[in-house]
Amino acid sequence: MRKKILLTGGNGFIGKNIRESFLAEKYEITAPRSYELNLADTQAVDAYFAAHEFDAVIHAATKPGHRNAKDPTNLFYTNVRMFENLARHTDRFGRMINLGSGAVYDVAADNRLVREEEIGRRMGKDDHSFCKYVVHKRIETIPHMVDLNIFGIFGKYEDWEIRFISNAVCKALFGLPITLRQNRKFSYLYVDDLMPVLDYFMEHDAHFSSYNVTPDEETELLEAARCVQKISGKDLAIHVAAPGYGLNYSGSNERLKSEISGLKFTPLPQAITQLYAYYAAEKENINFQLLLQDK
Repeated sequence: MRKKILLTGGNGFIGKNIRESFLAEKYEITAPRSYELNLADTQAVDAYFAAHEFDAVIHAATKPGHRNAKDPTNLFYTNVRMFENLARHTDRFGRMINLGSGAVYDVAADNRLVREEEIGRRMGKDDHSFCKYVVHKRIETIPHMVDLNIFGIFGKYEDWEIRFISNAVCKALFGLPITLRQNRKFSYLYVDDLMPVLDYFMEHDAHFSSYNVTPDEETELLEAARCVQKISGKDLAIHVAAPGYGLNYSGSNERLKSEISGLKFTPLPQAITQLYAYYAAEKENINFQLLLQDK
């Protein structure tokens, strides 16, 4: 019998990729839409778990606060409440995987290959960072929960208006210059590489409560832009607004790789080639006008 998984945020970027991955064949995944289950509504979540029981929860839902968010208000309250509404029902599921963020280390700091032991040295002042910190500290106290710190992640279904690699690919398809504010080093994870990690923690007890889910090597934004340029086969301009390096945003994966033996990550050129092919097939659905203004 397949294990029963509750997936929150199943209609988001990561959630859609989970539902189309091998995980959907291996597990019985239930992914209610927000109008079917409002995770911020305690009574609604209580009623849902009174009627349902699961082997695991993958918590991918989040209220975003990025520059393309329709409503960035009440971010901290909503995200913490969604988490707590799930956490109060641990008797109705076996384990929980929380899709966290590198923001737990504070996005306003210079984070270069940070390690999980450094969590708590800084507590971000912005709602996004502080929310991730508070949820992480709660996960540390709850058995059978694990927090996965994702720094940068890219792939199909992400918001190509604002997400750098997808935005660069879409601009390249239309022969537009690739633009970036400033060069930075990121830990950019190809979304397909998240799936074996989720699978592992669905089947195994974690040794720690937190893991950085990052590839072996950092990626410079300028390097990614040049990779897109090369894959496109076009003589595209690359514009960098500010010289030098911005704040780093990368994490060490040493703990994760010591836990999951043989874990491999897709090389950046291979991942971008696959993503380029995806957007080429979807080109008619891309609004060219939205690429003319950098957000």
